[in-house]
Formats: sequence, C-alpha cells, structure tokens
Amino acid sequence: MESSLIAQFRRHVPHTEYHSYNEAKHLVTLRNGSTIRFGYCRNENDVYQYQGAEFLFIGIDELTHFTLKQWQFLTSRNRCPIAGSKPCMAGATNPGNIGHAWVKALWVDKVPPPGYDRPEQYDANDYDFIEARIEDNPIYAEDMNYRKTLEALPERLRKAFLEGDWSVFAGQYFNVFEIGRHTARADEIGMQAWWPRWISIDWGFHHNSAVYWHCAVPDGVIRESWSGTRGEQRDPSRDRCAQDDDPCRVVTYREFVKNELSPRMLAQAIAERSAGERIEEVVLSPDAFAHRTSEASIAEQLGEVLAQNGLPRPVPADDDRVGGWQLMYQMLENDEWVITENCRELIEGLPLLVRDERRVEDVRKVEGDDPADAARYGLVSGVRYAGLGAPSFAKITEGGPGAGQAPPPNGLTSGARFVPGIPVAVQIERQISAEDPTSRAIHRQRLEAEARKQLGPHRLGKRRWNW
Repeated sequence: MESSLIAQFRRHVPHTEYHSYNEAKHLVTLRNGSTIRFGYCRNENDVYQYQGAEFLFIGIDELTHFTLKQWQFLTSRNRCPIAGSKPCMAGATNPGNIGHAWVKALWVDKVPPPGYDRPEQYDANDYDFIEARIEDNPIYAEDMNYRKTLEALPERLRKAFLEGDWSVFAGQYFNVFEIGRHTARADEIGMQAWWPRWISIDWGFHHNSAVYWHCAVPDGVIRESWSGTRGEQRDPSRDRCAQDDDPCRVVTYREFVKNELSPRMLAQAIAERSAGERIEEVVLSPDAFAHRTSEASIAEQLGEVLAQNGLPRPVPADDDRVGGWQLMYQMLENDEWVITENCRELIEGLPLLVRDERRVEDVRKVEGDDPADAARYGLVSGVRYAGLGAPSFAKITEGGPGAGQAPPPNGLTSGARFVPGIPVAVQIERQISAEDPTSRAIHRQRLEAEARKQLGPHRLGKRRWNW
C-alpha cells in the first residue's frame, strides 16, 4: 500500500483537503470527521479484520487477486445509517489470477459465478462493467514506448493487457483451448452404437457431483463433420476405434452436474441418461471408495444401483493431478479431445482454470472445478479405448511434440542431443524454447527422459558413471 495506493493519495490529494493522516493506522481524517482507511487482505481470512465495521464506499485494487468469499464478506460491511446515502463498491483489475472466473461472471457475463450460494438473489443491474483500454488513459494513451512494451508481450498476455480480452488471461492453464476447434455440435458426430463409451464421476454432495460420458470416435468422422463433407458416403473401414494405425479422438458428449444427490439418486440419474448405451467402464473419484461409517461406501452404494441397471460397478480413477492435467493439455494441443456443446459447465470452466503458484504443473483448486476433475478422470482412465492411452503417456515422459510449440522435425528422440561434460540441466534449458510455464514443465520432463536414454547409466571399466 505504501508504494501504491497511499503514495498516490499523498501525491495527488493536497493536504488542505483533509485534516490529518495517521501513518500507523493508515487512516485519513477529513475535515467533516469522515475517514478514509487503507486496508489489505494478504490471506483468505484477513477480511475478518473488518468485521463490525461499516463503510459507505469500498474500493478494491486488483480485484481478481481476491476470492469470491472475500468479496461477499466485504459486501456485508458496505452500509451507512445516514438517510439518503448510497453505499457502493468498486473494483479495478486486469483479467487473470485466482478471481478471474467470478469477476468475469458477475460483471462481464452477467451471471451468478460458481460457488454463489444464492444464485436466485443475483441481480445483473447491481453490477456495471466499465471497460478501459490504453486509449482511455490520459497518462499512457500517447506513450508509444509503453504501447510497444504491451504489443511485444506473448499473444495471450497482449490480448488481456492491451485489448482487455477476458477470454484469455495470465496464469491460464489451458491456454490452448479454443471454442470451435475443441468443441462440436453433438449431431455433427453421428454416434455409432459400437464405438467404445465410458463414464467418469467426481463425487460431491454439498459441492457438485460432475458426471461425463465419453466416446472413442474415429478421427476421420470428426474431420468430415468439420470440413462440411458429412453428407458424403463414408468409408466403413474408417469406423474403427483403438487401432494402432487408426487412432481415434475422445469425444466428451454428455454432462450431468448437480449437488445434494445421494449416491443412489446420482446412480439412478446416470442410469436413466445411459439407457440403451453400452458402457465399457465407470471411473469414480478415489475418495468415494473410503469407508467413513459402518454403512457401505459411496462407491458401493453407486455400484449397487448401477449394476441393477446393467451398468458396470465403478472403479477408482487415477488421481495423478499433474499427469492428468498435462495429458488433457496435450490432447487439446494435438486435437485428440473434442467436447460437445451441450457440456456447458465443462466448456465454460476449462478456460478459467489457473496454475497453482506453488506448483506450476498443477491446477489451483478453486470453487467450481468439479467438471474439470471429472473430465480428467475420464481422459486418464479411458483414452486407451481410443488407442491413445499408453502412447499418450509415453509422449509426456519420453518424447513427442512439446506443448505450446511446434514439434522438432524428426521428433524429440532424433531432435534432442546430449553430450557428456556439460551439466544436463544446462543442456535441457538450452533446448526449451516455450515461454508458457505449463509447456516448459512438460517439455522439461520429456528432455529429462531423453537425457537418461542417451547419457546413462554407462559402464567405464570398473567405474560406473551416471549423469
């Protein structure tokens, strides 16, 4: 605050306009007795230091650095007992960071955000969005050097900071996701009964349960749909799935997201929506298999109803978060995953996931990430039906094109070179050109695996040398 808000206040507001400023309390007292308080929220619970206080106006700098719960608590402090007063709040921010999703929902999209306890209470008329670009700033509008700096940023940062594009932002994990490229109308695909199908579930009660149906679809089918040749006669030989020489794409074609359903009620809803389909497998979040009481586990309760309806009992999903997110990233990058437009929660939520600041390879857990978790379970556990399972994981750790950048001409194995005598870490960094942290992490893992292949361990006489 000292280097930003307070410094700006003291620089631009003449002392004649206020009575005093208490540096210890960061409190300005105006001549009429009113006060201006400069405060902070470093951690989630710091908002409670304002409990019991009341403020006619609350202004928040860098609003997307705050969580929805912090915002909602502060709204309860926005009040004034003086008749005729109009309490209000305002926030200033760039797109991005942990609060991007809820800020975008409330102000830009004009809808209740995920985690909004009483969505029926949301009134879009309470929220005004004032879009501001560099041209609107009297200080920087004519500053060509600053504009040049913004224009030189990577494309997605440039769109967010220069153009104010709320569809992309700094910290976005799945920055390769594109509406149109990775989405399709369900009727475009023409689902066939013999194509392998499976279900993935992220269990929740107070939080949403998220369920997704997936199918392995021959690659040529979707290409025909998108190229406008769907009406032409298709070669039946291309309707194969899970063949080494003819891999498929994974199509996520149905979603069901709802909270406060018992395990048996959820299973019945799944069975009703799966009627007439042959489901190969049902994967369920691993925590649902725990026995918390003497009663059957959530998985057992689900399985009982599913089995009665001719569906497989659930098996634990692979919950390797980092590996799963990276697989999803890679499948999007390689156009191996398509989501049908009726999966609204997943399509809206996927682009809003941000990296965990403490572990950039992981996605930061946020309110409303249940659809993404359920989809991750489905892809990790089910891509083998599309002939992508083992090869896809091998690409992450052993070779294949780097996320966020073009593949080497002859693949990573022939393109990467390592020599003894130079630290391997140095050689790896020299061969990573991607700027995106997710892409860099994926590429680093691949190069490390290739370095192990090329450099060690080797035997030199009776001595063993290992990089």
